[in-house]
Amino acid sequence: MPAGGARAAAFERGLAAARQYLQREGTLEGVPRKHTETVIDETGVTEVRLGIWLTNQRSRRGSLSPERAEALNELGIRWT
Repeated sequence: MPAGGARAAAFERGLAAARQYLQREGTLEGVPRKHTETVIDETGVTEVRLGIWLTNQRSRRGSLSPERAEALNELGIRWT
């Protein structure tokens, strides 16, 4: 589990889902709120509620760590 425990692990899973979706679709704009992305990693298969996760990250923009905000910026997230 990443340093920081369960919340850090959840963020990393969300980031992996966003990367996977971006690679397949070419953009993170217009991800439906109900969209679920299946992520396969060293912990197994996880269903990530990507649309909700992205909405949550946008709403937490002001309180995200600089590292998390930068990781999302690198994916080209639209903040508004």
